[in-house]
Amino acid sequence: VSPVSEQDSLMAKFIKKSDSLVHVGKTASGLNKISANCSNPLEILCQSNVTCEPVFFIADPESSVGTGRFPRSSIQEMFIGFSNSPQVLCKSSLSAALYSFKKAIDKKDISNVKIVTSSRGRGLFQVYQELLFTSAYNFEYSITFDNLSYSSAQAADAKRELSTFLQHLPALKGDIAILRSSFISDCFGHGFSTRTGGISYIRTLSSLNLFCNPRRKDSRAVVAENLRRLGVQAGFHPQQFNLIKCSHASDVWVMGKPAPDSYDGMVTNQVGVVIAAPGPDCMPLLFTDPIAKVIGVAHAGWKGTLMGIAMATVNAMVSEFGSRPADIVCGIGPSVGPCCFTLEQDSAREFHAIHPDCVRHMDSSRPYVDIRLATRILLARGGIKPEHIEDLRIPHKSDSTLCTSCHPELFFSHVRDGLNFGTQIGFVWIK
Repeated sequence: VSPVSEQDSLMAKFIKKSDSLVHVGKTASGLNKISANCSNPLEILCQSNVTCEPVFFIADPESSVGTGRFPRSSIQEMFIGFSNSPQVLCKSSLSAALYSFKKAIDKKDISNVKIVTSSRGRGLFQVYQELLFTSAYNFEYSITFDNLSYSSAQAADAKRELSTFLQHLPALKGDIAILRSSFISDCFGHGFSTRTGGISYIRTLSSLNLFCNPRRKDSRAVVAENLRRLGVQAGFHPQQFNLIKCSHASDVWVMGKPAPDSYDGMVTNQVGVVIAAPGPDCMPLLFTDPIAKVIGVAHAGWKGTLMGIAMATVNAMVSEFGSRPADIVCGIGPSVGPCCFTLEQDSAREFHAIHPDCVRHMDSSRPYVDIRLATRILLARGGIKPEHIEDLRIPHKSDSTLCTSCHPELFFSHVRDGLNFGTQIGFVWIK
């Protein structure tokens, strides 16, 4: 038996179970070119050896490699002679192995993945693909052995295993820090999250990112773990959590009624239900009525501010639950400040029409705009008492506004970080 066929035989032995050879590349075209004529693991190794594209060997913990019945050193011996030897990932769980794999390819900014495995291995990988990756990654599978399928019970076990694994990861960037309004009554639970204390590791998403976007690389499972940790700290259960479905407009969902496809405001009088608004740079607004026991949240960017989302949320509390504007308290959460936020002149003029103080350098091509001041003015005009509106400041820095762009140690920011930005939230519930 020649060394090559012996290597191929060993490869087939592993991949019969669900050990997997994973080939990755920065471009889909390059990956397809390499794998187009490859029918087995060894051929992929030979092709990747020429192109130097990364290759990983991921061992199923239940296989001969994963259980230690076949020494890891023997795996390494298979790759002698290849300058581009695969990185062997043999962990105590497949969750740990795939999490290490994801970190490795994210570090190289790679998103195209070719997996050579068995049919069982494909079923297993697809469970993790849904939980641990987003559509920002491209996956292709090559089946080398048609063995048992992956059952729904096994898929449920994999989900639990991944959840447990993520729960034991250390927090990044310190502990969870929650900002709170001194104006909101103790009969409500509430807060504004910051970026510390989560497990997201990608620079612009680290660490307590609370929104999963298919175009970004922070997965559903990681965001769910971040939310769980926030809930433990704040005192709510993630199953009671409801996040606004933003469209930068002025629609408001009254909980209990049919939900629109998108909405930037949400109101309820249900006890224990947590409602939340995202705010990387847009304002998360919290509304509480301690008399009628009603709450609301709004996502207010510059477009939503001009469209009246703040007062639309107040008006829903009034019309649906009998709140009086004079009883409503509003907390304005972290957002981009007038120090960093600019708009084109046509849009800036609309803020200038609300009040001249909302705009600086009106004659420039991109004037600076204060969306927070505009919101306070519009709420006051709508009947909210100015003394019931709290524009939060950074603790111990009463002269420093909560500008998300200015404070990378505390907040995520689209203005500062570009498209791959993380998300903090404002949240409230009736105790």
